[in-house]
Amino acid sequence: MTALSSGLRRLTPANLLFLLLNLAGLMAFLYPFWAPAQPLAPQARTVLVHTVALLGALVGLNTALRVLDTLVPLPGGFTPVFVLIILIGYAFGARLGFLMGALTMLVSGPLTLGGLGLWTPYQMLAAGWVGMCAAWLPRPGRPVRMLAIYGLGWGFLYGFLTSLHFWPYMLNAPDLTWEPSLSALETLARYARYYLVTSLAWDTAGAVGNLVLLLALGAPLLTALTRFKRRSRVIWEPEPAAEYNPPSP
Repeated sequence: MTALSSGLRRLTPANLLFLLLNLAGLMAFLYPFWAPAQPLAPQARTVLVHTVALLGALVGLNTALRVLDTLVPLPGGFTPVFVLIILIGYAFGARLGFLMGALTMLVSGPLTLGGLGLWTPYQMLAAGWVGMCAAWLPRPGRPVRMLAIYGLGWGFLYGFLTSLHFWPYMLNAPDLTWEPSLSALETLARYARYYLVTSLAWDTAGAVGNLVLLLALGAPLLTALTRFKRRSRVIWEPEPAAEYNPPSP
């Protein structure tokens, strides 16, 4: 019982997360043993060389836009980088949408005033989720208004998520600072106050910027991306099995 009790005491959240990460790595190593069999039927594939090249070019364009935003500051959190992240996710799917967002923040990070730091993984994940979730939106005939409202919402949510990287280290603000003794509801309420005071005005400019840019540019950009996706679509078909002809006697 002593050994069991000692083991249970060691199952802290940090140790449990460490254990889960190692299990995920082990599963990646053992992928050939548990991966399900793939069907051999003809499959449509869109993640090809042309698609990867397009992703690289658009990440480069977004990097340039983010650097330009740093050199010529726009009002508040207004930035043009989320337009392409949202449209790539909507047009090409969750994986490419996530890569578009995450790679934009990673590649452009060293070229901005803040550079790379503890905030970079937060920015990469949050921007990746912007593109990934866009792939799960409905498919109406005219999606631009829907995408604009989606961009408006994520303008606030992106700021709400990325502000978490600094909040636990903020000092000298009794009503706003994180404290480990607070309950979950008290912690959420305190963070909401912190967000309202420090980030809401900044994120409002970013959210409105997403809305305006998607309404103005969403239709032609989405048309161009959809046309590229259609032209780069390739059908892979398995080769038929060779017939065996026994030698004649």
